[in-house]
Amino acid sequence: MLLPCLLLGCAGLVSCGAPPESAPSAARSLVWGPGLETDVVLPARFFFIQAVDAAGRNLTASPGEKTFEVKIASPTEQFARIWIQVLDRRDGSFLVRYRMYASYTDLHVSVLLKDEHVAKSPFILPGPVYHEGCDCPQPSGPAWESSMRCPASFPQIERDLAVYPRVDPDRNAREIPQRFGQRQSLCHYTVKDNKVYIKTLGEHVGFRIFMDALLLSLTRKVRVPDVEFFVNLGDWPLEKRQPSERLHPIFSWCGSNQTWDIVMPTYDLTESVLETMGRQVSLVSLDMMSVQSNTGLPWDQKNATAFWRGRDSRKERLELVKLARAHPDMVDAAFTNFFFFKHDEGLYGPLVKHVSFFDFFKYKYQINVDGTVAAYRLPYLLAGDSVVLKQDSGYYEHFYNEMKPWTHYIPVRADLGDLLEKIQWARDHDEEVKKIGVAGQQFARNHLMGDSIFCYYYKLFEKYAELQVSEPKVRSGMALVEQPNDDLFPCSCQRRTVSISIGSPFLQGYTKHTAALRCLVAVNAPCPA
Repeated sequence: MLLPCLLLGCAGLVSCGAPPESAPSAARSLVWGPGLETDVVLPARFFFIQAVDAAGRNLTASPGEKTFEVKIASPTEQFARIWIQVLDRRDGSFLVRYRMYASYTDLHVSVLLKDEHVAKSPFILPGPVYHEGCDCPQPSGPAWESSMRCPASFPQIERDLAVYPRVDPDRNAREIPQRFGQRQSLCHYTVKDNKVYIKTLGEHVGFRIFMDALLLSLTRKVRVPDVEFFVNLGDWPLEKRQPSERLHPIFSWCGSNQTWDIVMPTYDLTESVLETMGRQVSLVSLDMMSVQSNTGLPWDQKNATAFWRGRDSRKERLELVKLARAHPDMVDAAFTNFFFFKHDEGLYGPLVKHVSFFDFFKYKYQINVDGTVAAYRLPYLLAGDSVVLKQDSGYYEHFYNEMKPWTHYIPVRADLGDLLEKIQWARDHDEEVKKIGVAGQQFARNHLMGDSIFCYYYKLFEKYAELQVSEPKVRSGMALVEQPNDDLFPCSCQRRTVSISIGSPFLQGYTKHTAALRCLVAVNAPCPA
């Protein structure tokens, strides 16, 4: 999602930078986002409010946590089972998330400012609006991608699949278990007729729950192409052969400069999307939405010390704690758990108590150091209101290559040898560093929210399926992964199968629609009629 001032400023509708005494205007404030679209099904739907004053200027500071009230109701249900949260992002914008525990007809979403409707409120979502547990996939992939505003491609997917110009499911089914099955923990998946089948290989396969849950959730939303693939359940990427040798495509949650694995969003980020507002109601659950409303003190009041907490999963982390002891005025780093270097606990201990992740943002500078592989906390650090000092690394997640050093984060050498120098530079260039922090935060908002994660997975399976040279099969030993029962709130799926051919009016309209979306984000791009 683009910054409201950028998206609308290019159209001449608003300007940025309201004076601090400005009050929001119901008529001029803005409301937009996927949670206002009938066909967007997410575990937690969400949309945005930008407070704008009567002069048309975006507010850049919070007008108050309780400024806007949101009500969601269905005219056909007296008591709609919907949990709503309005999250104050403290920059003049609000993130509204809601989770439906049943499907409803013609949702009415009202956004109110002192009992006055904001923008085009009430927003009416016509027809059936399906909840996360409803098994009602959109039969048309292009239609689903259009409603989700998925990008035409993801550069990391293009990079990963370029190594595999053709995929032979039969050969992979024979060779991958022989090569990896005895030493590694893998899942062999086939999605056939939008049903998920699995066979596990290896001893430690508990992490299959994350991939099972993602595939079941995705196939409830859209018809996934028939596809057969292997998922690595371990931390380290596996395919280390040289390009001249026979490569085997392995899907992993982390990639490296020495391997050819196909990277997916991490299990941690995937679970945070699937479980957002899904567990016991909690105001301190860690997900990409909660972080945005728990970013600590205003920038000028944050502690100008670099902060880190974690476990001892890499030698550089030991060096970081040693550095903090030598320079406590610049670095606050300590271990909360010893596992890998227990014999060194006397040197680098004692352990300190766990710190709430939201309390990290009391500090301006967040240190991101690899663990066993890439540190999976990076999306949440970016989403906060601090700046990330990121260690140079041979490991990467699915989004790393889209970030730019000195734009979205401050780079630090792999051995942390220049960390003190970078912290001092940050202290000496406060306004510049603050802008880097905002850019990193905006990157997380644009690329790492739930809609982007689902788009990435779907696009990955779609592109990979196109490379298959034989039909994916439900093979011997595979078991059906059952969709969870929804006996309490069953849904009646009213989608119809649509047959779409190349050159059809729908695809022409879809192409035109995506071109219009690209026009919005590229100010100088010619817009289609």
